Amino acid sequence: MTISSRPISGEADKLQILALSRQFPSYNLRVVDLPYRLSSWALDEPENTRLWFDADGRLLAWAVLQTPFWFIDYAFRPEAASLHPQILDWADKRASQSQATAFGHPCWFVTVFSDQTERMRELEAAGFSNQAEVGEDSWSKVFLQRPGDFPVKEYRIPPGFVVRSLAGKEEIAAYVELHQTVFESKNMRLEWRQRTLEHPDYVPNLDVVVASPDGKLAAFCICWLQQVEGRLVGQVEPLGCHPDFRKYALGRVALAEGLRRLQAHGAQIIHVETDSYRNTAFRLYESMGFSVAKNVFVYRKDYAE
Repeated sequence: MTISSRPISGEADKLQILALSRQFPSYNLRVVDLPYRLSSWALDEPENTRLWFDADGRLLAWAVLQTPFWFIDYAFRPEAASLHPQILDWADKRASQSQATAFGHPCWFVTVFSDQTERMRELEAAGFSNQAEVGEDSWSKVFLQRPGDFPVKEYRIPPGFVVRSLAGKEEIAAYVELHQTVFESKNMRLEWRQRTLEHPDYVPNLDVVVASPDGKLAAFCICWLQQVEGRLVGQVEPLGCHPDFRKYALGRVALAEGLRRLQAHGAQIIHVETDSYRNTAFRLYESMGFSVAKNVFVYRKDYAE
């Protein structure tokens, strides 16, 4: 088979990525939340991306070094599984090349479902190691789901607080400031957030915020909705609450509203991903009707300075 590859060169390529990933959701963790991730500033540098095509120009695989997340996102068609080592080889070279740039990191991570034994074998052959049992810093994830028609609990909204949709582009700066505070990171940027609003799959009323009595944003819950294998599938990504307001459980309030709005749009199943060690988040999602759909391993590879 003749294979060609190149970087992403425009929005049409991103639509192909979305289409490929939606075709094979059981193989790939990144599906419904891809519009959010493909809007990140990592893609401002085309060399952080790669597409692989067959001789007929059909997309076989894609990969992105997602600097804000420290993860290498990728997917491939099941019949093109032999490309996996090639994808990892490209990612390895790009990770090494980018070390001295704003896009580089001293280590990179890859997610894999716990039953994807061949992928894990090839990751280990490429120098990645499973972080599930490495002592104090062990790390794994879970992919949770809940039925779309499962009742959503009602939670009391504290007096003066308002649950509503993000007020469009004029509120992007306030959102970015809140996001950076919640995650203690400057990775969220104005351009990234603006691109999410411009994405064709963005649904404005699934962009939920909670405003404090003085009008400042206190919590958020962004939801995504995609047609996947004949079903409307929702996903929560991201969810957060300002530390000053966590005593009011506003994250739970925002999540409940996001779930209700996904239901109103006809979501038949709703997903969320979280770290398996984050007990507070895990308990919150369990209390909202989520259960484990798949266990997810995190693989890591370090790069010498």
